[in-house]
Amino acid sequence: MKPDHIRKYAPFHSIDLPNRQWPDQTITKAPIWCSVDLRDGNQALPVPMSVEEKLEMFHLLVRTGFKQIEVGFPSASDTEFAFLRRLIDENHIPDDVQVQVLVQAREHLIRRTFESLKGARRAIVHLYNSTSPLQRRVTFGNASKDSIKQIAVDGTKLVKELRPMLPDTEVTFQYSPESFSDTEIEYSLEVCEAVMDVWQPTAEKPMILNLPVTVEWTTPNIHADQIEWFCTHMKERDKAFISLHTHNDRGTGVACTELGLLAGADRVEGTLFGNGERTGNLDIVTVALNMNSHGIATGLDFSDIATIREVYERTTRMTVPERQPYAGELVFTAFSGSHQDAIKKGLDLRKDGDSEERWGVPYLTIDPRDIGRTYEAIIRINSQSGKGGVAYILDREHGLELPKTMHPEVGTAINNLADAQGKELAADEIRDAFYDAFVNQESPLSLSDYELVHRRDQKGRVTCTATVLYDGKPFEIVGEGNGPINAFVTALDNQGWKNFRLIDYRSHAIGVGSATDSAAYVQIQNETTDQLYWGCGVDPSIEMAGLRALVSAYNRLVRDS
Repeated sequence: MKPDHIRKYAPFHSIDLPNRQWPDQTITKAPIWCSVDLRDGNQALPVPMSVEEKLEMFHLLVRTGFKQIEVGFPSASDTEFAFLRRLIDENHIPDDVQVQVLVQAREHLIRRTFESLKGARRAIVHLYNSTSPLQRRVTFGNASKDSIKQIAVDGTKLVKELRPMLPDTEVTFQYSPESFSDTEIEYSLEVCEAVMDVWQPTAEKPMILNLPVTVEWTTPNIHADQIEWFCTHMKERDKAFISLHTHNDRGTGVACTELGLLAGADRVEGTLFGNGERTGNLDIVTVALNMNSHGIATGLDFSDIATIREVYERTTRMTVPERQPYAGELVFTAFSGSHQDAIKKGLDLRKDGDSEERWGVPYLTIDPRDIGRTYEAIIRINSQSGKGGVAYILDREHGLELPKTMHPEVGTAINNLADAQGKELAADEIRDAFYDAFVNQESPLSLSDYELVHRRDQKGRVTCTATVLYDGKPFEIVGEGNGPINAFVTALDNQGWKNFRLIDYRSHAIGVGSATDSAAYVQIQNETTDQLYWGCGVDPSIEMAGLRALVSAYNRLVRDS
């Protein structure tokens, strides 16, 4: 930042909390989790999800273990209204899952929201309005505190008035003073207690008070002070769940949430991998696995993080960064020789299959296998030579963006060829050698054709019917799964041909424009030997490229057996 511009900024005010207790607390149990991956605007996606993609994401969240899922802003658009109606009308919502709907404290939006919920078994109506001094001055034209509080009160009265419209629905009420993070703490409490006075929650049927860090203005300790102050000063604390909804403007959204839980919060809202407006919402995957790493059960299942990442990236068209905690491609990869040595020694000391032995391996906070990952050791070398050089040439010259963990296998194959020929390979020779060894392999298994059918009656499942040749003999194989690749793997298993575990999947377009090919990369692991194999598929169709990549990896495994 330009030095002479610093004067436009000022320190954030602190909270008067001389006897704060949160620094001495310890997180010992998981909060109530609420996913907001499907909320207003599909969480600021450049390309919004289709209804089918929303449905697939919803079922992924259910399988992961979320019992509260904010499914959108049904009064904001016909698409979001139609999506909720489909969830209800086609019975996609399990009995133990509450769908949450977001709505501003405006009469016509509240009425439209209640129309969208007819027939739902359990629902959370999430009402909000902005309360901060900045919002009161800029957005509402110097509106008074009383007028802003009245918006919240009037909205709550209307929700209560309309409650009988849903006689068969168990309705939980949630209120958010939007911009809580920079609202005067005493005024936030005043507004929330005015809302509680209208709604009249009980200890048996509490409401939810969601205190969002709509914009992250300050350090996480100030947020913890705000939450503790609120919890200790509010009347009838037992009649409300205190909920957190942090953003990541300063890069400390996870820390804000963890400290907020120390300060007394009961519930957390966030998204898979932290997708959301601006720098994103809370990354629930990180918070939950942080708890797992301390031996705390969370009720969320991230044991197959690669599949969750694959569905997330395909439906949202967002990318999980390589260094994202737990899920990033490189987080369980060591490039440093000293790190590799320490990790190897730590793993060698462990007893295979002993799930009760206390984890203790240098540089690895958790066992990668507990989330379906594997540890990889890669020596980083110059971009013009060796494994890194091969990947560099394939990317720069031919548009093939190999996953980092594929570099050693490809580099070894290409280097062996270079050694055998006794010369340096040109860029086209490297490409040809890569294709010969890894791309669209067709022996002993060859994929001729396939058909996919989306099974709405089975909650987003896909049936794959494929025509293949195995050792030159034709077969028609059929399988079901949560995506094309998973369904094809099931088809192989049904045929008695599966002897591997699917480890990783990546894909990208080669070049730009509508006529480009797609490249896909699949890594599998031999169930008998644990040996890893990569395969690549290239095809105009991204689905066919993925299936060809799986077949290529499978053929490499079979030929090596």
